[in-house]
Amino acid sequence: MDKTVVELFAGVGGFRCGFNEVTFDGNEVTEKSNWDFVWANQWEPSTKTQAAFDCYCERFGESDNHVCKDINEITTNEIDIIPEHTILVGGFPCQDYSVARSLSNEKGIEGKKGVLWWDIAKVLEARTPPFVLLENVDRLLKSPSTQRGRDFGVMLRSFLDNGYAVEWRVINAAEYGFPQRRRRVFIFAYHESTNYFKKMVKIPAKQLIYNEGIFASTFPINDVELGDDESDIAKYEDIVYISEEFKFPFLNAGCMINGHIHTYKVEPNYSGEYKTLGDILENNVDEKYIISPEKLEKWKYLKGSKRIERKKPNGETYCYSEGAIAFPDKLDVPARTMLTSESTTNESKAMTERRRYFMMGNALVVGIVQKLGKHLEKIVEQED
Repeated sequence: MDKTVVELFAGVGGFRCGFNEVTFDGNEVTEKSNWDFVWANQWEPSTKTQAAFDCYCERFGESDNHVCKDINEITTNEIDIIPEHTILVGGFPCQDYSVARSLSNEKGIEGKKGVLWWDIAKVLEARTPPFVLLENVDRLLKSPSTQRGRDFGVMLRSFLDNGYAVEWRVINAAEYGFPQRRRRVFIFAYHESTNYFKKMVKIPAKQLIYNEGIFASTFPINDVELGDDESDIAKYEDIVYISEEFKFPFLNAGCMINGHIHTYKVEPNYSGEYKTLGDILENNVDEKYIISPEKLEKWKYLKGSKRIERKKPNGETYCYSEGAIAFPDKLDVPARTMLTSESTTNESKAMTERRRYFMMGNALVVGIVQKLGKHLEKIVEQED
């Protein structure tokens, strides 16, 4: 089986950087040929410039297969331009995944418009890649707040309806030695036609999660039972019933095979070296990154806790609140996740600099993806 990849919601190329161990030396990009990225899509709505896509092309070259276009237009009208591939990857937004039947019921099930999950689902249906690796914020497992677990349940049922089994794990990069506290859920799906599927369905769920699965193999966990639960998503008539009725307390690890869900609360088991923010700080930085004394108080206010009365468009008032952020950041622990909005206190700051912070705030921890990519190579090699 070839090692071809389609990258959706590519951003600046986090999955590609990890899979192909991309390094930067000055302005030179070095990319190993571990995987063949045959098609990539990145499009930021409601912006005149496409900074992330431009960065992707600057790194990896301009190509007809590097596409900056609304993915919904592509999956609706041009899905044939997406080539066959072995693995589909992407870091997609956490949205409201509710679905309903069309009024006439002739079109079957309709997802909420603008929700990018349905574009992934269309690619699964049209191309049936043997493997899928996705990344999202960990709150996906508990959304929405009014029906905990529904959104992830909709996703799992979509995978099931397209012939996939799924494994997931919430990974905090700092707990495995990386110098950043970034907690994300990684979702790995494999099609029933693969050798890997036929192997994994024979393994008990607990053994898969604690020992044999892709995440246990790359990011070990303690063999301690902290909590578990199970459900059967196949018993619901279709995905609409999932959207309307399904609630489930998904924990930070689990799997779904043949519709049966097993979820576990797990904790990391890491004995390697830990890196801190202080380990990676640079010296002799540009003066534009130094906070001037006259702006220091504004920064302290922005980083502090606050409760602010605001008004909704209809005139109704509500209280906006947020917790404090350590300021200055502690150097003896891993860095916190960078916020997309904290590049400046001044709204007139150069757009290119603000976009850099936006992209870094949304970026993957490349080292996590690199480890998963190495293990995926072994899985794909066993398909031949």
